[in-house]
Amino acid sequence: MNRILTTAKALLSVYYAYMLEYRAELFFWVLSGSLPIILMGVWTEAAQGGGFGLSPLDFIRYFIAVFFVRQFSIVWVIWEFEREIVEGKLSFRLLQPLDPGWHHFASHVAERFARLPFAALLMALFFWLYPQAVWLPSLSSTLLCILAVVLAFILRFVSQYTFAMMAFWIERANAIESFWFLFYLFLSGLIAPLEVFPPIVRQIVLWTPFPYLINFPASLLVGLPVNVTQGFLAMLSWIGLFFVLNRWLWRKGLKQYSGMGA
Repeated sequence: MNRILTTAKALLSVYYAYMLEYRAELFFWVLSGSLPIILMGVWTEAAQGGGFGLSPLDFIRYFIAVFFVRQFSIVWVIWEFEREIVEGKLSFRLLQPLDPGWHHFASHVAERFARLPFAALLMALFFWLYPQAVWLPSLSSTLLCILAVVLAFILRFVSQYTFAMMAFWIERANAIESFWFLFYLFLSGLIAPLEVFPPIVRQIVLWTPFPYLINFPASLLVGLPVNVTQGFLAMLSWIGLFFVLNRWLWRKGLKQYSGMGA
């Protein structure tokens, strides 16, 4: 246990220091995730006429929560892993007594802490512009949201890392992520909360992993109705499914790998 904690501390400290070297870039990455704020204005105006089941204030709070959730669930591991495969850099990772995936996971976690001040500053600015949207979630809602955000990040990471395994066979594994992102964009709750979807579409979407990446944790935070038990069970199920598939592809892929030094 001490060895695991020491290794985790070393990885997080190294990658956190690395992320701090690019503060300006981090700030622009935070800004690039401001799409929910743009959509907030669109849906707020559309809700003035009613008919969506949510008030303009509900939309404001929802998209602020979406912005918050996205700051902790953005993942880019497929591009890093693909580059390691194509350039043969994975060979050096394989020499270490540590699965290369932990390097990527640690860099993502460290980046969350590095971007937190910028995200908090932007959220403070949003609440200054929309003081009527300020609300105080209950302790239970806050804790459930934090847990959901953590699981959403793990689900997003393990799913994208699974797609990254295809880099053992194809040169552009990120094309799979680009295709997946189309469904993520429309079905995760990034464009609109699931409450505005037709009931039949909503029921179908709930069987996919997409709504649990954004809509579920955001709804928990703002108090929109969700099935908490079903949501967490679905997240754990999808995480388990992708993890098993990831390990299987990893073992198969290593037999295909022919990078320099392999």
